[in-house]
Amino acid sequence: MAIKVGDKLPDVKLVKATEAGPEAVQSADYFAGKKVAIFSVPGAFTPTCSARHLPGYVEKADDLKAKGVDEIVATAVNDPFVMGAWNKAAGSGDITMLADGNGEFADAMGLTADMSGFGLGKRGQRWSAIVEDGVVKELNVEAPGDFSVSSAEHLLGQL
Repeated sequence: MAIKVGDKLPDVKLVKATEAGPEAVQSADYFAGKKVAIFSVPGAFTPTCSARHLPGYVEKADDLKAKGVDEIVATAVNDPFVMGAWNKAAGSGDITMLADGNGEFADAMGLTADMSGFGLGKRGQRWSAIVEDGVVKELNVEAPGDFSVSSAEHLLGQL
């Protein structure tokens, strides 16, 4: 069953990509006490994710923070090294990369996608959310192949 507005985020291990290397974090602790704009992509360096999704959040980072967002988080079923390289290539210091290498966060959210037909295996769906103190306040899940409601612009309009 997919997570919904009003639910707490699942408590699983994620790995934060940092300059010093991978840093394991527990999601319940990580999201506690702050307002976070989080978005999920099927994969770092994939076409829509790199051309539109991440750049939109980089471009709108100041606007999101001006509306009370403490942190902007990107997550994907990728390892932390790939997530870190993607942020260096197309992101910014305003975006925190949380790797979901084993897909446990996507599974626990109920937001997985089988992309085996494209050789990508099980991934996370494309979505965005506003999370306050670990509780989902807004949730926007894309239909397969779409990119609109998970954009930075759409999320900004919800604040």
